[in-house]
Amino acid sequence: MQSLYDFKVQNIKNEDWDLAELKGKVVLFVNVASKCGFTKQYAGLEKLYQTYKDRDFVVVGAPCNQFGGQEPGSEEEIQNFCSTKWSVTFPLTAKLDVNGDNEAPVYKWLKESQPGLLGLKRVKWNFEKFLINKEGKVVKRCASTTEPKAIAAEIEKLL
Repeated sequence: MQSLYDFKVQNIKNEDWDLAELKGKVVLFVNVASKCGFTKQYAGLEKLYQTYKDRDFVVVGAPCNQFGGQEPGSEEEIQNFCSTKWSVTFPLTAKLDVNGDNEAPVYKWLKESQPGLLGLKRVKWNFEKFLINKEGKVVKRCASTTEPKAIAAEIEKLL
């Protein structure tokens, strides 16, 4: 059986990132976009990260341009937008696909580990969230409409 630690992605600087580096941490994996109605959730995600990062918690933002073309920029533009507009300090991946023929293997695993409503596997929109425990297993999937602060109690239980 796989865990988050079995995957590698590219970070926002297009460098290899072995997710095994996250062993022992609670992780919130979120597909993000800069031009979405939910983009304001960056503030709540950063607040969660700042609140719990010293207790082995990390948010991983995964920019994705599959929903309405709402993440059109380059990795450098995305990084600049996140840091200047939202003061984001949590790690970001390079842009990736969360659905379809070119979906990132980590997203295939996330979706299979925790299907959505009615067993649907596809990610429906930007800012869908996957909560992963310290053993690298997905324990919860949250819709785009779920505000980051609504997940705080569950993060606390896992820390």
